[in-house]
Amino acid sequence: MKKQLTIDLNCDMGESFGPWKMGDDEAVLPYVSAVNIACGFHAGDPSTMMKTIQLALKYKVKIGAHPGFQDLVGFGRREMQLTAREVYALVVYQVGALAACAKVQQTTLQHVKPHGALYNMAARKPELADAIAAAVYDIDPRLVLYGLSGSELIRAGRAKGLNVYREVFADRTYQQDGTLTPRSDKHALIHDPKQAAEQVVGMIKTGKVVSLQGTTVDIQADTICLHGDGEEAVQFVRTVNQTLKDNQILIR
Repeated sequence: MKKQLTIDLNCDMGESFGPWKMGDDEAVLPYVSAVNIACGFHAGDPSTMMKTIQLALKYKVKIGAHPGFQDLVGFGRREMQLTAREVYALVVYQVGALAACAKVQQTTLQHVKPHGALYNMAARKPELADAIAAAVYDIDPRLVLYGLSGSELIRAGRAKGLNVYREVFADRTYQQDGTLTPRSDKHALIHDPKQAAEQVVGMIKTGKVVSLQGTTVDIQADTICLHGDGEEAVQFVRTVNQTLKDNQILIR
């Protein structure tokens, strides 16, 4: 009997701040299985955190914390030179805030996924990866740690005894070393929903992705990320969701 292929489909959201609205979170929620909610440092605010948890509960979607650098102006996408101890505290503070927002709504967090520059730095810097994994474990060892497939963060999570999800990206291109193409590169983003969906199916079915340099890179996927802040985010998530179903890949 053929094994059922399954995948977690996650989206970053809760990134509005005060009167400034970013993304159409409720339109995306019916098509994903997990959400990564901004915790107020790179985006989001307490009211948005509360509201996004409420929406996730409405659509029966798993809830995760999305801690980033304290950089609202740069949306957490600029590298900051923090010590491992500072990164540990940064993660504890933000995850703790979202966990409290979840607790008062009679729910709990499922996972933690670092955001932006923090995520990418932890993918290659062992000391930062270890700090994040330690913070997550110390908060709650049952939490799942999401990290870039094949990265230091996945290694650190496993070494700490956490359940880890190897993450791949639908709307990003890859370098030949398996890292994401930097956003400063004009080819970093995939703008065609069909191309993104095809990349996702290929990664799940073959365990490989074609890099921007044209080489084939081995990759393993437990969860797929779609960004909720793009202008065409809703169309992207609908297309990827339907393409997965068309290929008999179960989203859960």
